[in-house]
Amino acid sequence: MKKTITVVMVLGLFGCAATDSELAKEGNWYQIGYQDGMVGHSQRSYKILSELGDVQESDYENGYSQGIAEYCNPNVAYQIGVNGQYYEGVCEGTDQAQRFRMEWQRGWNEYNN
Repeated sequence: MKKTITVVMVLGLFGCAATDSELAKEGNWYQIGYQDGMVGHSQRSYKILSELGDVQESDYENGYSQGIAEYCNPNVAYQIGVNGQYYEGVCEGTDQAQRFRMEWQRGWNEYNN
């Protein structure tokens, strides 16, 4: 339950977070990557990131990795699915990928019924 509350709080904070453009102007590529990972988005290409400014790709990748590590928690996967969030397959290759996918699918099926 604590983990679910933590994830909900973190996701709620994104509403208050700066936009990608603002973060890029500040040079905060880590946060851009973290936000992408934390909500389960696929990693952006260098070309797409460069549209925001002078990319610090390693910072983005480090942030993305941290965000994915938190997103791919199978203990909250059901909640992600039941809330109707589509899973983009970003957890594949992680230790808990199969369990995450199964829990997400269980929630997704309930969401669609």
